Amino acid sequence: MDESTRCLGLLRRRQVYVPTWRGIVVLTLAMALVLAAVVRVVPGFLACNQPVPAKILVVEGWAPDFAFDFVADELKRASYEKVLVTGGPLEFGAPLAEYRTYAERGAAILLAMGLSSNLVQAVPAPRVMQDRTYTAAVAVRRWMQVNAVPDQAFNLVTVGAHARRSRLLYNKAFNRQVPVGTFSVPSPEFDPNRWYTSSAGFRTVIGESLAYAYSRLFFHPQDPSLSLPAK
Repeated sequence: MDESTRCLGLLRRRQVYVPTWRGIVVLTLAMALVLAAVVRVVPGFLACNQPVPAKILVVEGWAPDFAFDFVADELKRASYEKVLVTGGPLEFGAPLAEYRTYAERGAAILLAMGLSSNLVQAVPAPRVMQDRTYTAAVAVRRWMQVNAVPDQAFNLVTVGAHARRSRLLYNKAFNRQVPVGTFSVPSPEFDPNRWYTSSAGFRTVIGESLAYAYSRLFFHPQDPSLSLPAK
């Protein structure tokens, strides 16, 4: 019987190479360098701050108050013709809330800050179990179509590491027919350079990394020109 085979010919002996202790050290150092680079680069990659020349500003209505302060400052700096505030139904406290959606709540905040009602427009999205950002993006496109606003470049205001995924989903909702810029407002909850040292930073960066990968690789939405789900 051939010495290279065993178990009725189901197994075969092969010569393989394994790393020496020096090889293990080199591989460990290489992996550590790659990991350190990823830890340093990922937050900046996700929190892309890349605005484009635009006359429309889209604000994600679920954003905390500091994001609306940024919106007010941006409106002083640049001339926008319309500010669209997006968002679906409130997740907590809706029965006791004055406003039923994040879009209406966000628009009310901007109006209370002194912005004109001719400038600010709430664009509510319907309730969905998943893909809320994409649904909000489709609602924005639908509002533009209903109000005869031609597809044009716009800037999206969101928070931290959510920016790149939001831009991707808005691009998909608009079939990549218009430039979509982003303003990523930094979150005070954690230091982006040391995100791994806090639970908030770890949850945000890891969660957004996985969500972005899913949206990039596996999320293939239906034609956004089709009807939105019922409210």
